[in-house]
Amino acid sequence: MPPPSKSHLPHFFSFPLLLLQPQGLVLSVVSLSLLSPLAAAHQSSSFSGNVALTEWRSAHASYYAVFDPRDTVGGACGYGDLGKTGYGMATAGLSEALFDKGAACGGCYEVRCVEELRYCLPGTSIVVTVTNFCAPNYGLPTDAGGICNPPNHHFLIPIQAFEKIAIWKAGVMPIQYRRVKCIREGGVRYTIDGKKFFYTVLISNVAGAGDVTAVKIKGSATGWLPMGRNWGQNWHISAELNGQALSFEVSTSDGVTLTSYNVAPKDWVFGKTYVGKQFPF
Repeated sequence: MPPPSKSHLPHFFSFPLLLLQPQGLVLSVVSLSLLSPLAAAHQSSSFSGNVALTEWRSAHASYYAVFDPRDTVGGACGYGDLGKTGYGMATAGLSEALFDKGAACGGCYEVRCVEELRYCLPGTSIVVTVTNFCAPNYGLPTDAGGICNPPNHHFLIPIQAFEKIAIWKAGVMPIQYRRVKCIREGGVRYTIDGKKFFYTVLISNVAGAGDVTAVKIKGSATGWLPMGRNWGQNWHISAELNGQALSFEVSTSDGVTLTSYNVAPKDWVFGKTYVGKQFPF
């Protein structure tokens, strides 16, 4: 396969995220890469195992290639190393019109190539998970380089996934997409971070609808406490929960709520991932 043309590759951006304590003080500033996938994409000609949640809709897709190992860690949803967290190359960055300020993170889409019969691989589609954001370029018009500018519906996917449905020469190509249920192995993962009484929890490996819309946390000595979305699928709360076993209540966009008791034992530590129950799929 010839190397992808640089004209087909998006620019890499980073932006600062201010993680605020309730008192309004800046806790930290994170420089976040906007493009970061890994591993192998899923492909099928039927996808009978994935239940469609929406009808087919029209959009465009383009691809990018990773040239630097540092580009494989990060992402606007906060999942970090996508190979280690199980998302692999079956991922996508969504344009602003679809990303919904991070609310789309974790959702799964089936994507197929249409119209470009010279480049499409007939009868194929892929399922990708939203892990990233395709930043707009307001210096270019939407129909001449600003592929991720509003109101465009655009999927930016790794070339390894792109070539499951089309040959690389397609560049920016018309596609159809629809929401499908996510299929995951193992339970929902809760990665706890923070300092003293400020906690952030990254929620990943979510099956079913995949995109988390609300989270509550409960210590063994507290009631249920609502968490706020910090960025992507990182949720935060200011509370004193040290020395307490932690339970979680997680809701997704399809209205399903999953309650997992005592996910983290009372001797939990910052920086560690704990596994709870899984959503049905």
